[in-house]
Amino acid sequence: MSLADAIRDAAYLEGDFVLRSGKRSSYYLDKYRFGTQPELLRRLGDAIAAAVAECEPDAVRLAAPEVGAVPLAAAASLVSDLPFVIVRKEAKGYGTGNRLEGPFEPGELVCLVEDVVTSGGAAIAAVEALREAGLTVRHAICVVDREEGGADELARVAVRLQPLFRASELRKDAANAHG
Repeated sequence: MSLADAIRDAAYLEGDFVLRSGKRSSYYLDKYRFGTQPELLRRLGDAIAAAVAECEPDAVRLAAPEVGAVPLAAAASLVSDLPFVIVRKEAKGYGTGNRLEGPFEPGELVCLVEDVVTSGGAAIAAVEALREAGLTVRHAICVVDREEGGADELARVAVRLQPLFRASELRKDAANAHG
């Protein structure tokens, strides 16, 4: 089974959903359904690592916004041997109080790993946090681009989005499979 088919079968849901962006949608790609299955996660780790090697070969580290992208970055890290940092939504109020978890050096080139990109808001917030910490971010790899403006919004902050799949590809496959 192709990776696109496996993602669709595991994570493509139809119904009435509210997205993180606040928009309503007749379909949803449940990242937890593809980010928690070992065989699918293994394949995604391979695909993400290959995309990073192609798009950002000089990256020395991956970065992942909490929570959904963390297993994806971990899987890609195991394949690529690139360490990663976790970007919290906000600095924690205990312990070290870090917003970025994991060691890094200012000036390093990192590649952002995302699960599903819609408007790009979460990815942009992660990019801003990484840059505030002195890291360089030029590329983001996502599993699915919902094609709802996220790539354009990331381009506005000088980050190129490279999706493994576009929602239109998965939706077309879903329509063929169901009909």
